[in-house]
Amino acid sequence: MDGVGSFGAGRTGSSVDPIVFVKQPQTILRILSWIFSLVVFASIVNEGYVNMGSERLHCVFNKNADACNYGVFVGLVGLLACSFFALLDYKFASISSVKDRKKAVMLEIGFSGFWAFLYFVSFCFLANQWSRTTPDELPLNQGADAARAAIAFSFFSIITWAGLTVRAVQKYLLGTDMTLFTTEHMDGGAPTQPYPSNSPGGGTTETTETYQSPPFTENNAAPTYQVPIY
Repeated sequence: MDGVGSFGAGRTGSSVDPIVFVKQPQTILRILSWIFSLVVFASIVNEGYVNMGSERLHCVFNKNADACNYGVFVGLVGLLACSFFALLDYKFASISSVKDRKKAVMLEIGFSGFWAFLYFVSFCFLANQWSRTTPDELPLNQGADAARAAIAFSFFSIITWAGLTVRAVQKYLLGTDMTLFTTEHMDGGAPTQPYPSNSPGGGTTETTETYQSPPFTENNAAPTYQVPIY
């Protein structure tokens, strides 16, 4: 299986071309998810709170602080997660153990699917609270653009994180058959061959001299004849 790595990656220790890496669909989705998470986080932090004639700041989403806190949490964690998984994607080919590669792919599947669901909740939650916000609660339409941006990019994040989940599942399905590897190879070591191979070209030589002379005979003895007696 030379030249073919497990779970869609190259052989262990193979170099990664940065240009080719950036052009991969998974990397593009990762960058988009990073940007969308940044917009959701920054929109709420910078303009998601308004002053209603007092020193106390109120959330633009129907004065519901939980809505702003949830949007900030999902955006910030999504931002950090995109950075982590982008680095993991770049270093994936250097992981020698098949078990470790499988764990990394399963972690990506679980987190990406879960975060797509959280962004779906964020979109529904923020849109619901925004629909209940009256113009009187936002004098001069303060924070309206930030609220709409947080809602829109929460929806876009659902698509990108769902796409990352699909790509991770495809990577998992490309995983090599675990039965083809011995325990040493799965742990990062070189595979061993406990028994000699009987296949042609297996590197073992078999003796061709399988016939043995019968006992009580000499190899170079001349034949003897008995003269019949009449």
